[in-house]
Amino acid sequence: MKTPRRAAALSELAPKALGPAVARQGFAGAEIVARWATIVGPEIAACSVPVKLSAPPRGQAPDPDAPPPLSTLLIRVEGAFALEVQHRTPDILARVNAHLGWACVGALRLRQGPISGFKRTRRAEPEPPPPATPEEEARVRAASSRVEEPALAEALDRLGKAVLARRRVTRA
Repeated sequence: MKTPRRAAALSELAPKALGPAVARQGFAGAEIVARWATIVGPEIAACSVPVKLSAPPRGQAPDPDAPPPLSTLLIRVEGAFALEVQHRTPDILARVNAHLGWACVGALRLRQGPISGFKRTRRAEPEPPPPATPEEEARVRAASSRVEEPALAEALDRLGKAVLARRRVTRA
């Protein structure tokens, strides 16, 4: 008898699905595209998107003592934020290279324009759970009273209250 398949996480499926599309744009993998917000931070990711990774031009055999030629990353930036991104270019290059694990990208080219066609729609922030009822607070306090570490007990209290309150909301 076959074992049932488990639900796959989106992070497992994204590289396979994005692979052929990003390969056409010069990306060796979907890493930079899929993890752009993690790499550059939410502030830069909100106004930019990676478009293409251009390999250095092929030419004569490089000097063995010279460092290897580096790639150029093209990103599309909302017009109003291009100057900010330009000022942060050294930081962005350092973050991209750190994420890749080696100095691969040496230059950043900016293309101004709307990124709405490139970006996914953002999800709304989840609403905070409603306050716990006195009964829920008593249950949580009783469960966490056996924990000796005060900081851990307090964190478990907050977690327990949020779980019970959210459960109450989803059942209603």
